Amino acid sequence: MARIRYGARPAEALKKSSRERSSLPEIWSTGVMAIWETDPEVLAAVLPPPLVPADRPLVRANISGCDINGHPLGAGAIAVRCKHGDIEGDYTLTMPMTTERAVIGGREVFGEPKKLADVKVERDGDSVVATVNRMGVTYIEVRGTVGEELPLPEPRRTLSFYYKFLPAVDGDGFDADPLLVHVTRNERTRSAHAVTGEVILRDSDFDPVADLPVRKLISITLSERTSDQQGFVAERVKADLVLPYIHQRYDDVQQITDDPPPASK
Repeated sequence: MARIRYGARPAEALKKSSRERSSLPEIWSTGVMAIWETDPEVLAAVLPPPLVPADRPLVRANISGCDINGHPLGAGAIAVRCKHGDIEGDYTLTMPMTTERAVIGGREVFGEPKKLADVKVERDGDSVVATVNRMGVTYIEVRGTVGEELPLPEPRRTLSFYYKFLPAVDGDGFDADPLLVHVTRNERTRSAHAVTGEVILRDSDFDPVADLPVRKLISITLSERTSDQQGFVAERVKADLVLPYIHQRYDDVQQITDDPPPASK
């Protein structure tokens, strides 16, 4: 009988996939990172409990590109600084990605708020422009002039917070209480340059990062980085605490009840 591709995979194939996941290749990305201060009350408003603001109302935007086995990937993240108890890290509001594979892995395993988008980092001489476009809107743009080379930072460990959940089958709440996930990354840098430039936020109904205005630009850098990633469940959070923030994950949480689009003529 011919191989049935929807059929059960043999145990050895499953073991091979597990081994390959545990030893990911070292991938270096080139990207722009911008950090700014925003309004403290705005930052506090976007944090689902039990997360609370950090001492300084910082927003971080990473926009980068890399090559994975000959396939280009654009990736971004917009996150705010906060605390879970006494532990400080970043809460990521959105993670635009250019490929479906990158979206699925992070969303289903860690609860990362990934969405498909057009993500670009373009450098022409000393000029660099990094953009994220979704639904026809370039909602974040970081542009500037590449300047002096910076001393390479020591390897560091970063921490991000995510909520992992699924909407309930009957459309009311969640299937189960959301999981607050901690993801740590061991990050190394092999090149870094200062950038003199600006962060441009454009209004978007689907990705409203413009609600986090740039009150004080702290830094823009262009660098090459690599990192690994590990996650664990820190705690279960009561559904009613997270439910008011579910729209952060989806463009429209009511889309499952929408009528189908009109037929093209």
